[in-house]
Amino acid sequence: MSTVQPLAATETDPRVKAVFDDIRAVRGSDFINNFWLYLAFDPALLEDVWHSVRDTMIAPSALDQKTKEMIYIAVSVANACQYCIHSHTAAAKAKGMTASEHADLLRVIGLAARTNHLVNGLQVPVDAAFDMAASENGET
Repeated sequence: MSTVQPLAATETDPRVKAVFDDIRAVRGSDFINNFWLYLAFDPALLEDVWHSVRDTMIAPSALDQKTKEMIYIAVSVANACQYCIHSHTAAAKAKGMTASEHADLLRVIGLAARTNHLVNGLQVPVDAAFDMAASENGET
C-alpha cells in the first residue's frame, strides 16, 4: 500500500508535464510507470530524480545501458526493492540481457550476499593491498 496517493490530474502542473514529456521522448513511449506517477506528488522531487536517472542511466558513459540495468538489479536485490527488481529486470531484458546472463547475475548477487555476510560476521580486516590509501602511501 502506498504512502501517498497519485494525483488524479498529474499533467496539469507544467513541471510534471515537462518531466513526463521528457520521459516519453527519451524512452520513445507514451507509458509513464507508477514510480513517476507517484513521485509527481512533489514536482521538485520528480524533476530531481528524473534528471538523476536520465543523466546516470541513459546518458552515454563508460558503462553500456544493459550493464547499468544489471547493476541496478543487483542493488535492488540487496535493498529488497521489489518494484525496482521488476522494472530494471524488464529494462535489462529490453536492452539485451539473456536468460543466461540473468542467471549468472543472480549467482553473483547470491554469492556476494553470502560472502559479504561472512566477512561482516567475522569482521575480517581489509588487506593493505586492497586499501587504495595504503597502496598510494607505499604500505603494501
